Amino acid sequence: MPQPKAIVFDLLTAVLDSWSVWDAAAGSQEDGRRWRARYLELTYGCGAYRPYETLVAEAARDAGLPASAPAALHAGWDTLQPWPEVPTVLRGLKARGLRLGVATNCSVELGRRAAARCGAPFDAVVTSEEAGFYKPRPEPYRAVLAALGVEPAEALFVAGSSADVPGAAGVGMAVVWHNRVGLAARPGPAPLREARTLDAALDGLA
Repeated sequence: MPQPKAIVFDLLTAVLDSWSVWDAAAGSQEDGRRWRARYLELTYGCGAYRPYETLVAEAARDAGLPASAPAALHAGWDTLQPWPEVPTVLRGLKARGLRLGVATNCSVELGRRAAARCGAPFDAVVTSEEAGFYKPRPEPYRAVLAALGVEPAEALFVAGSSADVPGAAGVGMAVVWHNRVGLAARPGPAPLREARTLDAALDGLA
């Protein structure tokens, strides 16, 4: 692909290690992964925005977790950490003149707080609350492209979850998948590249 003008990221899996925060709130990795899997099912099937906190609580209940788990997740939100290579990668992209954006499935408040944890500023952060829909619906992807002032063909999307691959491809963006934790692929188009680190996912493409 030609060199992009902008790189758009899934925030909570491609850039930040949100898995550890969910696991801590649940009390174990096994419970955290089960809770997160159920949350992702609810989100992908939701479409039009319902409060993020509502979906998190419904997923916790469905996964058999105590009612205190969602509050623990919210309380731990500001402990989110970027994957180790992320701040250096983001600063390098900015230094080369690329515009950086985020499309994330959460509330405005939590999206802004999470984006501030990444070690470098973004030019645009669009949450599902602002877009009115959850990914992989096209609206969040189109909203961040509009905010960055680029066309889909001028942007590269860095997926973190499997649904972002067909979701971002569906609006015309090239997609790479930073599949840090080894998630199973979903049906649909394949990414240009799948890698376990962000720098490997972007190598030679941005």
